[in-house]
Amino acid sequence: MKTLILAAAALIALGTTAQAQETVRIATEGAYAPYNFLDDSGKPAGFEIDLAAAICAQAGLTCEVITNDWDSIIPNLLAGNYDVIMAGMSITDERKQSIDFTQNYFPPDPSLYIAATGAGVDPSALEGKRVGVQGGTIQAAYAEENLGSNNTVVSFGTADQAMADLGAGNLDIIFADGTYLEPVVAAANGAFEFVGDEVMIGDGIGAGIRKDEPELKGKLNDALTALKQDGTVDKLIAQWFDGRGPYFAQ
Repeated sequence: MKTLILAAAALIALGTTAQAQETVRIATEGAYAPYNFLDDSGKPAGFEIDLAAAICAQAGLTCEVITNDWDSIIPNLLAGNYDVIMAGMSITDERKQSIDFTQNYFPPDPSLYIAATGAGVDPSALEGKRVGVQGGTIQAAYAEENLGSNNTVVSFGTADQAMADLGAGNLDIIFADGTYLEPVVAAANGAFEFVGDEVMIGDGIGAGIRKDEPELKGKLNDALTALKQDGTVDKLIAQWFDGRGPYFAQ
């Protein structure tokens, strides 16, 4: 089991008494901007870190954020090493077999393909190509099922590693969340381009929790409902995702 790295202590502590409160530990990957990443000082930052602070404040919870590698993030939740996952994790029926989810805090988002500009790669007719994905994602499962018979699906520990291999010419195409790829393409000075059609997978992004935590799930859902209604979630999405939304405010 990979070492957990304590990344940020006590985001928010609220309450009317001085009694100590059990800390809710929130795990993120720290490698999937703008959802979550490590800032220049090595601390978690991004949309989900700001949202976690807002949720904990709204719910009156004392929280801390830690980082954990993506490939072991669900096993370490089930092992009790933390209480919540907020790591750009899409809500899927497959994941619901092992963990529970809150309501989504980011709506279903299209998955997109990118390739080197001018490479002429067509996702609808891929054959003999190397397709890059981050392992354990909804895109990885989709690629294996729909592209794996005629192509080589290459899984990476992080999305950034896949991008590096695409830039080095070791991949023909990458398949990932559009919200991750859009700023990457925009910052690439024309080196990459979107190709093919968007693909809708999953029911949006939510916080993962163990199935035996109904009280915690209720607190998180109540907080998310309030933060959607007062516009906080939409404000954070617009801040971190280039003005997107609004999605949730009544």
